[in-house]
Amino acid sequence: MRIRELLATGRPSFSFEFFPPKTEEGSALLLDAIESLRDLKPTYVSVTYGAGGSTRDLTIDLVRRIQREYGIETMAHLTCVGSNRDQIRAVVDRLAESGIENVLALRGDPPKGETEFEAVEGGFRHANELAGFLREHWGFCIGAACYPEGHTEAISLDADIANLRHKVEAGAEFLVTQLFFDNEKYYRFVRRVREAGIGVPIVPGLMPITNVDQVERFTRMCGASIPEPLLSELHRLRDRPEAVLSLGVAHATAQCLDLLAKGAHGIHFYTLNKSAATRTILTAIRTVYPPAR
Repeated sequence: MRIRELLATGRPSFSFEFFPPKTEEGSALLLDAIESLRDLKPTYVSVTYGAGGSTRDLTIDLVRRIQREYGIETMAHLTCVGSNRDQIRAVVDRLAESGIENVLALRGDPPKGETEFEAVEGGFRHANELAGFLREHWGFCIGAACYPEGHTEAISLDADIANLRHKVEAGAEFLVTQLFFDNEKYYRFVRRVREAGIGVPIVPGLMPITNVDQVERFTRMCGASIPEPLLSELHRLRDRPEAVLSLGVAHATAQCLDLLAKGAHGIHFYTLNKSAATRTILTAIRTVYPPAR
């Protein structure tokens, strides 16, 4: 089923993001995580995409397997990195043949070791070009990314929202945000996006904090910020992993309940292929927002 239709039901959407593991051990852990989360009735799951073929085939295999064996609606990520139009066409044809209906169209980050994105010859430079290509040739429901605190390469948030408008005009039917830890930043962003005339659903993306070094590394990479009171407490608890996990779960749960109470279409969890923290959070939320029978 198309995600845009699932978001229009009036029930909160809960979704999980996974990445394709490169080892048999990683695959086993991922399948355990999916199995652990399946009974919480996710609306859909998404699978990230490696550039230049690094995990491209794994992504296709994984989305097919999740949808076929677990009966969960699945969205495949697709990026512009390292592929020309013909290569992307071949990948998308395989997704369509597998019965996948949803694709997240992304430009993608520069390959490891490079600081700037460069399109390959015959490839796409921007996510809106990829979204337009998908809309022109296939019948997918297309999603796109957005950044409540602005993309790291954008000269301003206004410029970033102008780029976001191009994605929607090209075919994006819903948006998923980069991770954030301050809901007020999300609300201000949504107001500015609506003022810019963009009306598609904006699903907040959250990553439960389970490790201080890890979350600081991720926020440096993506330009997200951690509120000072939360950051200070994380630093105080840095050498107490269980306490960090408890704080991270509590903060994410509070974020979710506030977002949903104020009208968010749902929550997209960045799981890092682990189930424990996400399961705890969503189990608590399901007491307030039970799945449809």
